[in-house]
Amino acid sequence: MDFEFTEEQKIIQATVREFAQNELAPVADALDQAEEFPMNNFKRMAELGLTGMIIPPEYGGSGSDELSLSIAMEEITKACASSADILNSHMVIGSNPIARYGTEEQKQRFLPPLAKGERISCFAVTEPDAGSDISSIKTKAVRDGDHYILNGQKTFITNGDVCDNVILFANIPDMAPRGMTAFIMEKELPGFARGNKFKKLGMRAGTNAELYFEDCRVPVANRLGDEGKGMKIALATLDHGRIHIASQAVGIAQAVLERCTEYSKTRVQFGAPICNNQAIAWKLADMATEIEAARFLVYNAAFLAFKGKPYSKNAAMAKLYASELAMKAATWGIQIFGGYGYMMEYPMQRYFRDAKLTEIYEGTSEIQRLVISRAILS
Repeated sequence: MDFEFTEEQKIIQATVREFAQNELAPVADALDQAEEFPMNNFKRMAELGLTGMIIPPEYGGSGSDELSLSIAMEEITKACASSADILNSHMVIGSNPIARYGTEEQKQRFLPPLAKGERISCFAVTEPDAGSDISSIKTKAVRDGDHYILNGQKTFITNGDVCDNVILFANIPDMAPRGMTAFIMEKELPGFARGNKFKKLGMRAGTNAELYFEDCRVPVANRLGDEGKGMKIALATLDHGRIHIASQAVGIAQAVLERCTEYSKTRVQFGAPICNNQAIAWKLADMATEIEAARFLVYNAAFLAFKGKPYSKNAAMAKLYASELAMKAATWGIQIFGGYGYMMEYPMQRYFRDAKLTEIYEGTSEIQRLVISRAILS
């Protein structure tokens, strides 16, 4: 298996790295403090074609492969994890399901404005009583002629406060317990409303909100896939998304390593830079080694997905290992920075807060272990 980058992938990495470091990194702290959706960042990512990377060219995207997206996602996250969060929610789990499961009419109608960043999308399955157990969702969809009547609530929805489209999951009561069905919700539909916007611990510019549906009339033409196929679509989408959450985690860990390496060379204690201290140098060595291991787990999962081979277990392994590494690296980073690492004026606290989310969303570490164990025991 050869992970040598193609010339196109090298160009993507260099271009996104320059953009991220020059435009995203300088505003990351301010956006985190403001806790506002970074619309300017989103528009700039759209101008660079990042909002449509894995959308086919015939629908306005660039048709990039999974590895290229992983490369880009790591570079974006290294500069601003919140921007990577909103890109993942918009494209990987908020637009790509239409490319994978939509009708030709749906692809022609919905994908071009999403790929160009003219509309913002999100993915809504989580509810107050349905987190890891998505089979417990209570949102209902009842057929009424050429429409479905939807009633329910979604929570913790990234991009929820600004979304134009929603990949929404609801249960059809007559098909219980296998009635979960996917829909393409539009903000213009009557009965759709936004609720509380949450104050988050990390990735705070990747805003989350509640969504409400009260007698919301959704055209049958907006159903994504067949009735009762929503669980399959949701799980496959989350499998895919986990690759790029793992990429985010690698990006955070890499940012920590680079900051700590730079700091350890200039911070002098007992008459010498602290990098001369074996306790510090070995932490950096362990961090660098584990980042390489995590990165190759991500690349392997992306490679398998690109080749159309089974990758659910590999995506879970990548997300589990990379997210727990990001949390460990951020903890080490605070320790290396010492008292400065504990101060809000320094970057380690943001990496620490951002890293924690990668262990939770799109499947907690516990869920990843469940996926992996079931795969190896089956």
